[in-house]
Amino acid sequence: QVQLVESGGGLVQPGGSLRLSCAASGFTFSSYAMSWYRQAPGKERELVATITSAGGTTMYADSMPGRFTISRDNAKKTVYLQMNNLKPEDTAVYYCNAHLAVFKITYWGQGTQVTVSS
Repeated sequence: QVQLVESGGGLVQPGGSLRLSCAASGFTFSSYAMSWYRQAPGKERELVATITSAGGTTMYADSMPGRFTISRDNAKKTVYLQMNNLKPEDTAVYYCNAHLAVFKITYWGQGTQVTVSS
């Protein structure tokens, strides 16, 4: 059974930091590119960042600030999103995504809420 379980979200004040984690199971994690997406209220889901299967390459959406860093630990089957200097506009549900391009397979987590507010 495939599972992507996000954690680490919550309420944080502007300027604060959070590290999101996504624990994977039920598939060969090390073969999949992993991404973080986010969806703010009333807006479409948007890509935040992607990391390749071996972790050698990271890519960030042009609209994403340089305050975010994606990383992964294939031994722990976990992908992370470090978010620094958070702003109210970063408030959203953050989703973990696993993608295997060659077979067009995609899995989604259930999301974790991040709220940036004073």
